[in-house]
Amino acid sequence: MKTKLSPRFWLALTIFSLVGQIAWVVENMYFNVFIYKMFHASAADISAMVAASAVAATLTTVFMGALSDKLGKRKVFISGGYILWGISILCFIFLKEDWIKATFPMVTSAAAVGVSLVIVLDCVMTFFGSTANDAAFNAWLTDSTDATNRGGAEGINAMMPLVAILAVFGGFMFFDLDLASSWTYIFAIIGGVVIVVGILGCFIIKEPALKPAEEGYFKTVIHGFLPSTVKTNPSLYLYLIAFILFNISIQIFMPYLILYYEVSLGMKDYVFVMAPAIVLASVVTALWGKVYDKKGFPFSSWLSLLWLALGYTLLFFFKQTALVFAGSLLMMCGYLAGMAVFGAKIRELTPVGKSGMFQGVRIFSQVLVPGVVGPWLGKTVLSNAETIVNNDGTTSFVPNANIFLAALAVAVVLCVMLVLMGRKKKY
Repeated sequence: MKTKLSPRFWLALTIFSLVGQIAWVVENMYFNVFIYKMFHASAADISAMVAASAVAATLTTVFMGALSDKLGKRKVFISGGYILWGISILCFIFLKEDWIKATFPMVTSAAAVGVSLVIVLDCVMTFFGSTANDAAFNAWLTDSTDATNRGGAEGINAMMPLVAILAVFGGFMFFDLDLASSWTYIFAIIGGVVIVVGILGCFIIKEPALKPAEEGYFKTVIHGFLPSTVKTNPSLYLYLIAFILFNISIQIFMPYLILYYEVSLGMKDYVFVMAPAIVLASVVTALWGKVYDKKGFPFSSWLSLLWLALGYTLLFFFKQTALVFAGSLLMMCGYLAGMAVFGAKIRELTPVGKSGMFQGVRIFSQVLVPGVVGPWLGKTVLSNAETIVNNDGTTSFVPNANIFLAALAVAVVLCVMLVLMGRKKKY
């Protein structure tokens, strides 16, 4: 019998997943645009920012996820974390060249200082965001579902990044991102919304029935990384390794995607091209969790990877608007459907009552390794990219389609691994 989830659960899942993903989309896709346009960041600067944020997210999730298990609480970490997350986003309002020059009159390059400050504040923001979303919210989602309904819930959770992209793209249409004043409004709006949702969580989140972990805090922190834990849960760790490859493939191109559309392809109206693709991919992703529940991981994962590979191929070979749209649609369908099926499989294999302890391991495979390796590979394939001269005499790099070829190569490696895993399981 399928366990029925309450309307209160679906409301909390939808609101916190959506708003959390909106904040992450702004960080993952538009902080790169922010430092590129405001401080003329290089590909190396963007790679460093993504890597630093990935390290911060992983350490936060390991320690705060274990703490939430130790205390047997989720709600306070989610609501309190969202409130502090929103406040940290508001702090980005101050990062402008004129403020930097006034505050640090001794520096010779306000742009270089600006890049450094963005990276530092991004890590601070990531600490609060990962506490609330990566550690507590994801543990709460695992605690609140079971094997009969997890695919459906994960489908909704996995579609939210695309819905968030659509919301952010639509909202950013009204701003000229070359103006510092536009970023002031953006950070004020996003920060305010996140704070409001954190307050709302005090009333709509139902605390799952958890017992505080009996192990000491340090043992709780390292539990997911112990050889004995790996030996006890071999399937879980094999899927986590596969998840690492999947996310490396995504992180090769994702930090440069908006810049590729706008700068390389000259698509100033990329929002109108991407919006229909995002809507269609969101619908597919929402339904794909149910496909996972009925068909299982092999069928749902292989079809997701096929979409992803076809999307990469079209984006690498073609620059015409219609084919870019088709490639983006397939890529987004594969990306989000893949996130749904891998997420559901990993939750399915997570030991009951220890979801907080394993959030650190999950974020290690979803954020840390991919967030370091993926952008580094992207930076490497863009090392000889074309450069343009800005109005103030500075130069900026122009991302090219090689990022999609590199992403495809990693996806092929993932496919080989899944084939080997399937053969071993059959044997």
